[in-house]
Amino acid sequence: MEQSNGSSRLPANAYKVLEPGEEYTPYVPAGKMVPETSIRAVVTGLIMAFIFTAAAAYLGLKIGQVFEAAIPIAILAVGLGGLFKRRSTILENVIIQSVGSASGVVVAGMIFTLPAIIILGLELKFYQTFIAALLGGFLGILFLIPLRRYFVKEQHGLLPFPEGTAITEVLVTGESGGDQAKVLMKAAIIGGLYDFCIATFGFWSEVISTRVVAPLAVVADKAKLVVKVNAGAAVLGLGYIIGLRYSTIIAAGSFLSWLVFIPAVWFFGRHLDVPIGPATQLISEMGPEEIFTNYVRHIGIGGIAVAGIIGILKSSKIIVSSFTVGFREMFAGKGGSSEVKERTDTDMKMSIVIGGLLITLLVVFLFFGFMVVDSWMIAAIALVVVAVITFLFTTVAARAIAIVGMNPVSGMTLMTLILSSLILVKAGLSGPAGMVSALIIGGVVCTALSTAGAFVSDLKVGYWLGSTPKKQETYKFLGIIVAAASVTGVIILLDKVFGFTGPDALAAPQANAMAAVIQTLMSDAQAPWGLYIAGGFMALILEFLKISPLAFALGMYLPIQLNTPILVGGLVAHFVSKSSKNEGVVAKRKERGTLIASGFIAGGALMGVLSALVALPGWDEHLNTGFGETGYGEMLSVVLFAGLCLYVYLDAKKGATE
Repeated sequence: MEQSNGSSRLPANAYKVLEPGEEYTPYVPAGKMVPETSIRAVVTGLIMAFIFTAAAAYLGLKIGQVFEAAIPIAILAVGLGGLFKRRSTILENVIIQSVGSASGVVVAGMIFTLPAIIILGLELKFYQTFIAALLGGFLGILFLIPLRRYFVKEQHGLLPFPEGTAITEVLVTGESGGDQAKVLMKAAIIGGLYDFCIATFGFWSEVISTRVVAPLAVVADKAKLVVKVNAGAAVLGLGYIIGLRYSTIIAAGSFLSWLVFIPAVWFFGRHLDVPIGPATQLISEMGPEEIFTNYVRHIGIGGIAVAGIIGILKSSKIIVSSFTVGFREMFAGKGGSSEVKERTDTDMKMSIVIGGLLITLLVVFLFFGFMVVDSWMIAAIALVVVAVITFLFTTVAARAIAIVGMNPVSGMTLMTLILSSLILVKAGLSGPAGMVSALIIGGVVCTALSTAGAFVSDLKVGYWLGSTPKKQETYKFLGIIVAAASVTGVIILLDKVFGFTGPDALAAPQANAMAAVIQTLMSDAQAPWGLYIAGGFMALILEFLKISPLAFALGMYLPIQLNTPILVGGLVAHFVSKSSKNEGVVAKRKERGTLIASGFIAGGALMGVLSALVALPGWDEHLNTGFGETGYGEMLSVVLFAGLCLYVYLDAKKGATE
């Protein structure tokens, strides 16, 4: 592969661990100046943020799925760039994607929590939602900036950044065209149509289960042993980019949950005649899925929390040095170093970051004191909870996105709701005021973590391509403002038009679940602490064994059908890497495989949005054949998914001959 100063492809070491003394030179080198934050790019990004926020909020409250906007926006940025007299540069497209992708992160933070206030029959004010979204988004950006260099630069080649890789490949191939563009577009068409046929028409099953085989169906029923695989192209692509190392750890966590813990809970709990812990039904009446949701998943949440603390401790030197420089700039009027950084390694001044963080936290305190609850003691408690949990879990969100491309924000938000509810009840605040306070705290934290997780991917894209981090960080705030205003308006409007309760209302599944949890917590404050603690000790043991505790805990927390195809994708990547003894041949084959996997992710994301839109008016009742829900649909899915894997392997080998 050719290294270039703006050549047709990324440098050869873009995805590799750097050797001692080796430097990574981005697609647009630091010394080359090209248009980056033009008015056109920023305005286009803000328009994308508005449109995708409204669409994502509606779809999320309607069907419970928040589509990832970053990849579709990157594709649109490339397409729209050719409509202008001066074609957009690749760095302008990075800004469009980064600003526009604020939509999905703010939506995820808000619709998981704040509609629960309406569901509980309480009043949700416009300014409460808007300010909560704004504060959460700002905190997510500000807490992440000091960690940018660690995650993006120092961990280069060690963390796969699957979604960031897909976005980067889309932008590079859009810029360069040629054979690379053909490979990516072909894969995007195949992957997109494949996933669209599943989601819209139900031609074959999306999830393959061992229940499709009669003897194994008996095992699933009698022993609660079941394995599932999501047969989607996009998830397979994620696994390929993640690679075998991390995908194996993630799958191992999932196998522990589904093949060990779930059968064990069933074995010991099937004779009990009362519900245990957070569950409302007997264990004897539960299937594997209910046991996972009510019990085993909480072990994963505890593991994720402790893995976050371990991550904080391991990166403490980076964090302390970053914040120390910021405080020096603030109080001494001097920078921490006279060294002039390259354009591609220049962040916002740490004095501005620290000052902005302190001001935002002050506004959090005033917001709760004046606009949420009439108690400065409760406002102080809210401030501490928001600050501490956001600080601790920012590294979890960033590392989760960097490893697996999925942010366990719902689990971290659930932990936040539990902690804040317990603290508020102990402080004497319960009932309606306590529920509103806890849910708004959860909304701020959820938005902060969602923003931090997605933004680290944006910054990695910028690192690969040669953007100026300072510009990405600055203009991300504008995207958050637009997204916060948009999501607030959509939530209020949808409540008035459809409502979130009743037979004809929008489902709002996450918000309804949060409402049920908060009612329980505010009444008797029960929480499965034993399971959280068990997960925490599990994370410590894994750290002693030098196994990534976060990747393992993510595997325990995420549904098994999302983890098994990631392992399959990792195996395909492994077989491609072993397809030749010639290192040069292997490198080119792996590069082509990465393009194919990125195409699967891009096509799946884009067609996923289209599929969701088609389903909205109820067309799915007429379009879905229902064949995918049959045993034959699952059998067909096995064959087609195997064919998809074979296509990736064989096409990747075309990257080079012996």
